[in-house]
Amino acid sequence: MPPRRHLQYTPESIDHQLQQIHLLDSSSSSENLEQLGPIIKQIHASKQQEVYLRNLQALVEAKDSEIESICTENYQEFISSVSTLFTVKSYTTSLREKIATLDESVALLGKGLVARKRALLQSKKTAANLDEAVDTLQACLKLLDVVDRIGDMIREGRFWSALRSLEDIQATPLNALSHTPLYQHILSSLPSLRTQVQDAVTASMKQWLLEIRNITGTVGKAAIEAMDARTRKWRTRREKDPMLRLSRVGSAVEMVTNERSDVNVMCCDTVKVDFQPLYQCIHIYASLESLDELRSSYQADRKAQSDLILPLTLPLASLPDVVREICGFFIIESHVLETTSSFRSEQEIEELWDAVVTRLTCAVRSALTGEKDSDSFLRVKECLISFVMTLESYSYSTQPLHTLMLALLEKFADQLESQCGQKLEEVVLEDDYLPVQASTAPELESMLNEVWLTPSDYGALAKRNTPLYLPWSQSFYLCCRHIRIFIQRFYHFVDGVSQHHGNIDDLLSRYLDKLLSNHIGGSISKRLASTSALSQIAQVVINLELFEKTCSELTRYPTNLRHFYVLPSSPFSEAFYAWTPQTREGTPSMYLYELMNWLTTVVDSLVIKESYKDDAYKAAYRNFMIGPKVSVMNENAIANIATDIIFLEGEITRIGRSHLNSTFAELRAMAELILQDKVQEYLNPQKRQTLYDDIKPRRLQALLDKLVKYAAGRRDNISREQGEKRRKEAETVGRLV
Repeated sequence: MPPRRHLQYTPESIDHQLQQIHLLDSSSSSENLEQLGPIIKQIHASKQQEVYLRNLQALVEAKDSEIESICTENYQEFISSVSTLFTVKSYTTSLREKIATLDESVALLGKGLVARKRALLQSKKTAANLDEAVDTLQACLKLLDVVDRIGDMIREGRFWSALRSLEDIQATPLNALSHTPLYQHILSSLPSLRTQVQDAVTASMKQWLLEIRNITGTVGKAAIEAMDARTRKWRTRREKDPMLRLSRVGSAVEMVTNERSDVNVMCCDTVKVDFQPLYQCIHIYASLESLDELRSSYQADRKAQSDLILPLTLPLASLPDVVREICGFFIIESHVLETTSSFRSEQEIEELWDAVVTRLTCAVRSALTGEKDSDSFLRVKECLISFVMTLESYSYSTQPLHTLMLALLEKFADQLESQCGQKLEEVVLEDDYLPVQASTAPELESMLNEVWLTPSDYGALAKRNTPLYLPWSQSFYLCCRHIRIFIQRFYHFVDGVSQHHGNIDDLLSRYLDKLLSNHIGGSISKRLASTSALSQIAQVVINLELFEKTCSELTRYPTNLRHFYVLPSSPFSEAFYAWTPQTREGTPSMYLYELMNWLTTVVDSLVIKESYKDDAYKAAYRNFMIGPKVSVMNENAIANIATDIIFLEGEITRIGRSHLNSTFAELRAMAELILQDKVQEYLNPQKRQTLYDDIKPRRLQALLDKLVKYAAGRRDNISREQGEKRRKEAETVGRLV
C-alpha cells in the first residue's frame, strides 16, 4: 500500500472550503452546514487539527484586518447613515403615533357605524316580521270572513255554496298561515261546520216534508179531477162509437183516439210543488257521502206521514179527502222516483203503497160493516174508482183495491137483492092476477119494453091494436121492471171495476137466480096456497110460463146491456196471456190477427198526428210483462211472447210502419236474454253497453223477480235450483239500479 499523502491546509484552501459551504459568501442566504462534516472528518483523519486551526486563525485575522480596513475607509458614511436612520426612526415613530391616533378615531367611528348597521338590520328584520304578521293577520281575517260567510250562507239556505267554501278552506295551499293555531283550529272545526250544513239542509227538507203534507190533498184532488175530466170525455166518445165501448181510460185505444194534453198536477192553478229543498238535500248528502243516511231518514219520515193519512176509525164522509191525500202522497213519491237517479227505489215505494192500501182496505171494510144503505156502497165505489184509475196511470198496483171493489160489489148486490126481493114479494102477494090492459100505443110500447119476451111474442103483441089486454098480470110486469132496475144498478156499480166480464155475469146470474127462485117463486107458492079462484090460478100459470121465457131471455140480457164488443186495449193485453203455460207455442196468438185487423181498420183511419199513434204503441207495451199486474210468470210465457213479437214486427212492417218496431226493442232483448240464459253477460259493463243497451236494469230485475216467484211455487228440485239462480241474478242486477 502506497503511503498516504498528507493534505496541506493553507488560508486560501480554507477560504475556498468555507466559500463552498456558504459560511463566507455574503450573497448566500443559507448555510450548507451538511458539507462541514466531511471536512472535519478529513482533518481528524489526517491528524491535521493543529495545522488546520493555525491556518483558520490566520484566515480569521486576515478577515478581521479586511473588515477593519473597510470600516476605516467608510466610517464617515456609516456615521451619516446611522444619523439618517435615527432621523427616519423619529419620523417613523411620529407617523406610528399618528396612525395609532387615526386608528383609534376610525375605530370609534366604526363602532358607531356597526351599531347603526346592527340597529338597521334589526329594524329591517322587525319590519319583515311585521309585514309577515300583517300578511298572516290579513289571511286570518279572510279565513275568518269565509267562516263567517259560511254561517250567513247556511242561514240564507245556500247550502251548496257553504259546502264549497268549506272545501276551499281545506284545499288552501300550504303557507305561513297553515302553521298558525288559528288555522289548525279552523281545520279541526270543519267537521262541525259540515255537520251544521247537514243539519240545516235536513231541517229545510223536514220543513218541505211538512209543507207537502199540507198540500198533498190538493195534489191528489187535482189529479183525480183531471182523471174525472178525462173519463167523462172518454165516456162521451165511447157512447158515440160502439167500437170503443169496452176500452178503458189509459188503454192504448184511448191514448190513440183521444188527443189530450196531460195536466201537470205538480204545477197548476191550484197547487205548485217545489222539489228544490229535497233535491238540494240529496245533493248535499251525496257530497258528504251520507246518502244512505238520508235515504233511511226520508223513508222513515214518509212512512210516518203515510200512517197519519188514515185515521183509526174512517168515517165514510171523510173517504174522499183520505183518498185525495193518498193519491197526492204517491203521485209525489212517483215524481221523486222518476226525477232522482238512485235516491228512491221502487221497492221502498211499493212497501209504503202496500201498507197504505192494506190499511185503507181494512178501514173501508170496517166502515161499511153493518151498512144497510146500498147508495153508500155506490158512493164508496165511485170514490175508489177515480182513485184507482188515477194511480194506475202512475203504474201503481191496484189489484187489492179491485178486489175490495168486487167485495163491495157483492155486499152492494146483497143489499139490492134484499131490497128488490122485498118489492118482488109485495108485488106477487098483492097482485089481483087479472090481465093488464094497455089503453094506448105508447103505453103498450112502454110495457113491452119493460118485460122480457121472445122476439116472436114481442112482434105479435107489438102489431096488435090498442086498447089491448095483455097475457100477464100486474105482478109479472112489475117484477120484470124491478129486475131490470136491479140489473141496471148492478152494472152501474160494475162500471169501471177491473174484472173479466164472465165473472161479473156469473155473479149477476147467481143473484137473479135468488130473485126468481126464492122471492118470486116462493111468493107465488105462498099466493097459490091461499088462492082458490080458478081464474087467478090460471093467471098464475100463465105468469109462470112467461117467467120461464123470461129466464131464457135473462141469460142473454146482461151481455146485450153491456154492448159486449171485444176490442183490444193494448197490443199486449194481460187478459189474453197464460203467464205460466206448461208448453211453448210455435205460432202467434190468434188474438194478434184480430188485433192487426182492428189496427188497420180503426186506428189508421183516425185523423190524428202520427206521433200520437206512436206514443200509444209505446205506452201499450211499457209495463207489459214486467208491470205490476203480472205477479208471476215462467220462461214458456216469455218464449210465447217472443214469438208474438216476431209476428207483430212483420205485420207492422207490412203495413208501412216499420219505424214502430223499435217499440219492441227492450221487450225482445229481455226475452232473448232470459231464454238464452245470458244474464251473466249483461252484468259485464262493456257487453251491457254494446249488446244490451236497450234493457233497463230495473225492468230486467222486475222480470227476474217474477220468474223467481214462479219457481218458489214449484216443488221439483230443478225448478227450485233455477229459481235460486234467478234470485241471485235479480239481486246482482238490482245493484246496477
